[in-house]
Formats: sequence, C-alpha cells, structure tokens
Amino acid sequence: MAAGLTAICLWGSLAALSVLAGPIPPFQMVAMTFAVGASIGIVRAWRRGVGWMGLVRWPAKVWLLGICGLFGYHALYFGALQLAPPAEANLVNYLWPLLIVLLSAPFAGERLGWTHLAGAGLGFAGVALLAFGRGLNFAGEHAMGHALGYALALGCAFTWALYSVLSRRFGDTPTDAIASFCAASAVLSLLCHLVFERTVWPASPLAWLAVLALGLGPTGSAFYFWDHAVKRGDIRALGAFSYATPILSTAILIACGLAEPTGALLLAALLVTAGATLASRELWRR
Repeated sequence: MAAGLTAICLWGSLAALSVLAGPIPPFQMVAMTFAVGASIGIVRAWRRGVGWMGLVRWPAKVWLLGICGLFGYHALYFGALQLAPPAEANLVNYLWPLLIVLLSAPFAGERLGWTHLAGAGLGFAGVALLAFGRGLNFAGEHAMGHALGYALALGCAFTWALYSVLSRRFGDTPTDAIASFCAASAVLSLLCHLVFERTVWPASPLAWLAVLALGLGPTGSAFYFWDHAVKRGDIRALGAFSYATPILSTAILIACGLAEPTGALLLAALLVTAGATLASRELWRR
C-alpha cells in the first residue's frame, strides 16, 4: 500500500513538471520520459544479476497487457486532449479509479462492500467538484463534435483500470517486466512522434531537468511502485486513494505559483480524504 501511495504522490507532480518542461509534443515527451523510465528498471535488474533475456522473456499475454496499459493509455489520452476540451476530457479520464474499484470484483476476485463503492464515489465527487469549479461545460455549442474525444477519454479510463486490475492476475511476473513495457512504449511513441509531430527540444536547462524528473518520477518509477501495489495491496482501497492524484496535482501547481487557490480545492480534498478513509476501513481495522 505504501508503494501505491508513493506512485499516487509521484503522479501528483506530473502537471507541474510538464509545465516546467515546456511545450514539447506529447508523443516526443512520452518517448523521452519512458526511455528514462526503462533505464531505471534495466539498471535495477542488472544490479540484481538479471540479464537482457530476463527482461524480455515474458509470455505474449503479459507483453500485450503491459504495452496496451502503458502505451495504449497514453495514446488514447493524447487523442482525447486533441479532440475535446482538455479539462472535460481529463474529468472523464478520471473515472479510472472508480472503475478499478468496480472491476476488482469480476476481474480480480475481490469482494466489494458499500464502503469501497461509497469511498470511490466520494473521490470522484471531489474531483468533479474541483473540475466544475474551474468552469467545466459539457454542453457547449461544439459538444457533439467533441464526442469522439470524450469516447477516447473513457477508453483511457477503462484501459488503465483494466491494466491495473488484470495485473493482479500476473502476480508471479516480477516488476522487472515494467522496464520492458516502458522501452516498448518509448519506441512506439517515437514512431508516432516521427509520423505525427514536429520535434521540439526543451528550451532551457530547467526544462531538461523537468523532463529528466518526469522520467525518474511520474512516468518512470511510479509505474514500478504501482505494479507492486496492484499485485500485492488492497486494490479496492488503492482505487479510492487514486483520487488524491488531481488534488495533489492542483496543490503542487498552486505551491509553484502556476495556479490560483480556490475554495473548491479544499472541499474536494476533504471529499477525497473521506472517500479514501472509508474505502480503506478494513486496513485501519487491521
């Protein structure tokens, strides 16, 4: 559970670091940061005596799950941001923690109680409150034109939720596999970048450091922590805890002077905290 909370905290820094990195095309950013993330796993494996074959010799279904989870999620996410307003698309995307809770019963064999459902519901209510506090509007004049973008955002949510829940079925697959998935995702992202985007390099030493920090943190080591957490932790509580990500993200942006504080943030944080506490009631009892 500590590993899962670490991943969530790292994802909270994603927005601030992305702003500091500057206007780098999305697929280029994924290629660069996932390459750093893959390096973390490769170095970690080598230090433990695991060679190249030990990093790539996984069953086809494990490869499929890992690449669809990491690359598939980000490809859908960037597509959603291109076709729909980013704030609205991001709110739809943040159905994934709720879906993790709901899908943990049929796909991971977990028992769902009212506390798990209520906790996840409170978490989503907090994130929705934060989003609508910024002036979200799903009923604008171009709402129908944004339908495909919202559909891709929903696809994001299902992709990451299914990746997280199904990873539990491969609990015997070591976390070293994440290095392989990051490397494959970096290559696929590079190909998409070369086809669809124009290369834009970081404009300053600070921007380069931000890219490196992204690869070391939210788009690197966070995946290793998350893999360990969903395979061995309480995935129902992790789903509810995950709603802390956008709250932390907004708080960090405010602390860095990149956003303005609002009353909605405080109320959203209280809802997410209450939901996470409720969903993890069994853990507190233990």
